[in-house]
Amino acid sequence: MKNKNAEMLVNRFATLRTNRSTWESHWQEIADYMLPRKADITTQRTRGDKRTEVIFDGTAIHALELLSSSLHGMLTNSATPWFTLAYKDVALSEDDEAREWLDSVTEDMYVAFNRSNFQQEIQELYQDLISFGTSAMFVSPDDKNLVRFNTRHVKEIFIAENEKGQVDTVFRHFTLSARAAVNLFGETNVGPGIFNKFKKDVDADVNLLHVVMPRDTYDASKEDAANMPFKSCYVDPDDVHMINEGGFKEFPYVVPRYLKASYEIYGRSPSMNALPDVKMLNKMSEVTIKAAQKQIDPPLMVPDDGFMLPVRTVPGGLNFYRSGSRDRIEPLQIGANNPITVNMIQDRQLAIQKTFYVDQLLLAQGGQMTATEVLQRNEEKMRLLGPVLGRLQSELLQPLIERVFNILMRANVFRPAPDILTQQTIDIEYVSPLAKAQKSGDLNSVMRGIEIFGSMSQFAPVLDYLDSDGLVKYVQKTLGLPGKIIKSDAEVAQLRQQRNQQQQQLMEQQELAETAEAAGAAAPMVKAVSN
Repeated sequence: MKNKNAEMLVNRFATLRTNRSTWESHWQEIADYMLPRKADITTQRTRGDKRTEVIFDGTAIHALELLSSSLHGMLTNSATPWFTLAYKDVALSEDDEAREWLDSVTEDMYVAFNRSNFQQEIQELYQDLISFGTSAMFVSPDDKNLVRFNTRHVKEIFIAENEKGQVDTVFRHFTLSARAAVNLFGETNVGPGIFNKFKKDVDADVNLLHVVMPRDTYDASKEDAANMPFKSCYVDPDDVHMINEGGFKEFPYVVPRYLKASYEIYGRSPSMNALPDVKMLNKMSEVTIKAAQKQIDPPLMVPDDGFMLPVRTVPGGLNFYRSGSRDRIEPLQIGANNPITVNMIQDRQLAIQKTFYVDQLLLAQGGQMTATEVLQRNEEKMRLLGPVLGRLQSELLQPLIERVFNILMRANVFRPAPDILTQQTIDIEYVSPLAKAQKSGDLNSVMRGIEIFGSMSQFAPVLDYLDSDGLVKYVQKTLGLPGKIIKSDAEVAQLRQQRNQQQQQLMEQQELAETAEAAGAAAPMVKAVSN
């Protein structure tokens, strides 16, 4: 008997599948030319089969890899801090205990990211994002490494938005071996269809549907899976059988879109813009290869009579003709002009590279640069990638960090929070190279203002207007400097008090020395008067 909830989910999946079908052919073409290892969206391919049959030029593949690797380095580089935590209540940032706790939490999160599989999975996500415009990562707790990340193949993912344009529903249609499904859910839960396949062939593929979506009604006071904000359902779509029902306390998927039209759900990518040039370039490269082959190994003109033996075109081959006869084997002149073709190919290659910002990215990776050149190139990158950065912060970085924070919090990884932090809101601040470049304009303006004030101070007391303590905190926040390298307000106050005391003691000692010196000078005069 079919489960009503399972039937409802299967019907909705059919609707989402229909809505996504118009994107699939587009994704397939992109994968064919630029990401061949994932070129199985609409084309059924044998595992291990070669997938580069249509590629005659690798410009787009290399450009895509460069842009995805650059985004990885600029946003989530494991070698440099790329986020920090801060209190929404600014006053808490002045509290030493609260600040130390937040610093320790940030360090614990970095440890969890680095010991997990995050780096390889986030690189996969960036490649999907640049290729298809949409990518999806599943973030879950892990017994060994605390947290685990899994970037799903775009062909498996079907999404829906809420009224705010945020992705809050994901249907994942995928296959497992019958043995894996039985091990995961148990023989009594998988349903008759999967169980029968398991009995016949444990390695047979079975279809599964994993649904994560908001739960309409639930009791927030209860902690069981049936009362969590997001429900999780595993369904056998072939038998319309509910395998497992559970829940999540927050949305476990991270689904960024590179760029998106307001009336579309799935994102658009640089690869979509480059696809016409890529297809043209591949065709031109194919024709050029054939033309070069004809020039190197041209077709032959052979008289229609007089040659009884086959023509030997191998190196050292001997072909006989009648003595005194003009009936010779001659190459056919095809009139190919390779320089023109090469120039056209180079134009297409340049156009593709510009679409993927290769010129700017390679320029930014140049050798010796002055500080001014570094700033200028960072500002250029921000001009190019700024619109994308805003969407990636809201759809990738923020939900990713929040999900990991909550997982680690429930796992009791963090040390106990001070009582002062009860019900306090924590903000996420991005300190990646790209985020720093975004803030560099404001910091440059401040530093330029300080230079001007310094020049003016020679003839006017303008430095009295500057708050040096506030300036230090502003620079720390803008550059994302770790809190442990900046002294607390209490330590600064104590240091200044000690400095004032030392200065006071020096002044007192100087006054005593001057008094003693004056007394020594006056002694002979007193003696002379008394005599």
